[in-house]
Amino acid sequence: MKPIALRLVAFFLFIGTLSGCGYNSIQQNDEAVNRAWGDLESQLQRRADLVPNLVATVKGAADFEKGTLTAVIEARAKATSVQLTPEMLSDPEAMNKFQSAQGQLSSSLSRLLVAVERYPDLKANQNFRDLQNQLEGTENRITVARQRYNAAVETFNFSIRQFPNSMTNSLVLKLKAKEYFKADAASRAVPEVKF
Repeated sequence: MKPIALRLVAFFLFIGTLSGCGYNSIQQNDEAVNRAWGDLESQLQRRADLVPNLVATVKGAADFEKGTLTAVIEARAKATSVQLTPEMLSDPEAMNKFQSAQGQLSSSLSRLLVAVERYPDLKANQNFRDLQNQLEGTENRITVARQRYNAAVETFNFSIRQFPNSMTNSLVLKLKAKEYFKADAASRAVPEVKF
């Protein structure tokens, strides 16, 4: 057999070995996690972009408490300043810091929307209602994006732990398990209803 033919046979055997050891599936699952994270970041950015318009509408339409608006503005600034790249998805400390900043923004937005209930003129304002609807839709999209991200992480983490993929990962790829997007600690408290 000629050397070129031997090289081609060796190449195709090598490719066949890679698919059998999970190399390609691990790579595919890693990319799925990155894509899901990108989708989640996109929705978080959409929310952060809506906040200045919401604050401006509330500020212009009501004699509003400055403290509430300041808290929303500061939480938005903090949430947008904490960036998490796909390479950092395996770092629990970085993920906790990112989730904490996003949780503070969610919390301050909730307080703002509750406080707005005291202003009937503002609630009736069409611009405010439009923004409120957009925020509600964005929060729903963020929830779906979080679920899809966590599903992608589950698939990836399982693929690097499953045999023989675990050997391929430990010998060749050396990828770490990704962190799940967890619920904010404050959301675990049972809401108290008062009349």
